Amino acid sequence: QVQLVESGGGLVQAGDSLSVACAASGRTFSNYNMGWFRQAPGKEREFVAAISRSGGLIYYTDSVKGRFTISRDNAKNTVYLQMNSLEPEDTAVYYCAADDRRTLPPRTIEGYSYWGQGTQVTVSS
Repeated sequence: QVQLVESGGGLVQAGDSLSVACAASGRTFSNYNMGWFRQAPGKEREFVAAISRSGGLIYYTDSVKGRFTISRDNAKNTVYLQMNSLEPEDTAVYYCAADDRRTLPPRTIEGYSYWGQGTQVTVSS
């Protein structure tokens, strides 16, 4: 079983950039597809981005394309989400998730078996 710990959240202004990271431990990190999700107050958790085990396949939700970049460093057991041109609508708790069952990185909550505790990102207008 893999353990996931997010870090790097905070309070920024609209238009700023922020990077969040997710450190994995417990199992071989390169065996896992990784994903980022977010949950805003009063809303359901939603998919943000996903990356395959090798990093060769990446998906984004439409609202973050061109602004967010997911990446991973298998040597450091860490997946990153670089967020640029942040908007107040990006305010949410950001969660990383891991999947070791599927060939392609999932884009649904149900596709992931392991979750971190989340990190708060707040974007002020």
